Amino acid sequence: MLADKLTPFIVRYDELSVLLSAPDIGSDIKKMTKLSKEQSALLPVVEKANEYKTLLADIDENKSILSDPELGELAKEELKELEPQVPLLEDAIKVLMVPKDPNDERNTIIEMRAGTGGDEAANFVGDLFTAYTRYAEVKDWKVEIMSSSPSESGGYKEIIILIKGEQVYSRMKYEGGTHRVQRVPATESQGRVHTSAITVAIMPEVDDVEVEIDPNDLKIDVMRSSGCGGQSVNTTDSAVRITHLPSGIVVTNQDQKSQHKNKDKAMKVLKARLYDLEMQEAMLKEGASRSVQVGTGDRSGRIRTYNYPQNRISDHRITLTLYRLNEIMNGGLFDEIVDMLITDAQSKSLDAGI
Repeated sequence: MLADKLTPFIVRYDELSVLLSAPDIGSDIKKMTKLSKEQSALLPVVEKANEYKTLLADIDENKSILSDPELGELAKEELKELEPQVPLLEDAIKVLMVPKDPNDERNTIIEMRAGTGGDEAANFVGDLFTAYTRYAEVKDWKVEIMSSSPSESGGYKEIIILIKGEQVYSRMKYEGGTHRVQRVPATESQGRVHTSAITVAIMPEVDDVEVEIDPNDLKIDVMRSSGCGGQSVNTTDSAVRITHLPSGIVVTNQDQKSQHKNKDKAMKVLKARLYDLEMQEAMLKEGASRSVQVGTGDRSGRIRTYNYPQNRISDHRITLTLYRLNEIMNGGLFDEIVDMLITDAQSKSLDAGI
């Protein structure tokens, strides 16, 4: 019974209430924060559980007086209103009981790279970066450029950003994959539509202690920064390239004038990539259910098409098509896509019995 499955949630919530009311909890801020977050995550389930228990009790009470000559008719009318609420409440509870991705609360590192399409692909990297930045403004998130490689056309061959804020990863994790754009480039004199593509990688930011790296596993090179066309950005050896020998992962950063800052940012990206690698390996071991749960699945596939002539955006994972591309790229309506992706992931988790 669903009521029995809800009991552990209620018991744990009550346990956390006791722990958080302990006299010495204020002296351990880290522990208090952790327990408070856990309790906050449980609160929606507990509230619905109490609502569900009250609903079932009201139904039982009305059923018990159906044979009463004075109250029977009133009870029958009450049941007509109460009983249809049961399946709706159960569906809402099941969604809340879907296991949360432990990374949902994390800040997020996003890597965008130009693929097929040359300058037009690089330009779209710039456009998608702008769209994500505007969306971050709507959500009151902060965006920090970690590394960038501008193209001569005005876009980016590659850009890596860090988005900080509440539940960033829970909403941005569905962006990983190949994004295809169809439009007439500014340099196209014949008005022909070109198709190009970029790749997006989404990784949760990790704390220094979460990913331990043996310094002996690193090869660190410093060099002079260079910009578009090979021109020098500055005259000091501030650019840093870090190679993680066991995995072969290479991270380069030259955005800052300080070698120290470039190294710090490169290390942050390296740790995120290593953590992401661990996640992908864990998914393979745990099977499809884990991929469904975190909502990422195959990151190499084409996930979305942006058709500018038709003002159309299509997400191929949920067969969603909206004719509001311009508004979505301005950030304000991006939630329309994200909300449907989250709903689809929750539905698949429920179907998989997660």
